[in-house]
Amino acid sequence: MEFFAFDWITDANVWLSLVTLIALEIVLGIDNLVFITITTNRLPAARRALGRKVGLSLALGTRLILLAVLAWIVGLTQPLFTALGVAISWRDLILIAGGMFLLWKATTEIHAEVEGVEPEARPAKGPVSFGAVVTQAGMPPPSVSALMYGPGRAMT
Repeated sequence: MEFFAFDWITDANVWLSLVTLIALEIVLGIDNLVFITITTNRLPAARRALGRKVGLSLALGTRLILLAVLAWIVGLTQPLFTALGVAISWRDLILIAGGMFLLWKATTEIHAEVEGVEPEARPAKGPVSFGAVVTQAGMPPPSVSALMYGPGRAMT
């Protein structure tokens, strides 16, 4: 299916994918805005507006880089080796590793919930530097960190 032929316009799967991506982007965008607002509220009042602007710019740049990396990964379809008659590519290995990580993370989170394990408490911190806040705002939002580090242990 060639992109410039515009055959994709009549494909319902393309439109469903677009609607799904728009919904995800709205949800993640709101999550990012809330996170940046909370993070920049730790700055002195005079620097909050600048912190929000710089943080949003860095967050946009980070998302574009992550999107470019994802597009690159999707294109890694050249077979590396064959196992049990199935050609395995880098994309397949990355997807398998990601799936195994999600299974491990879900299992450990369910175990922690069932066992009643409490996340470790951190002492409250004082004022932070402008650079620390802006860097934190430019990183993936806490929903991504929570997936990686678990609830209460996100890198905030």
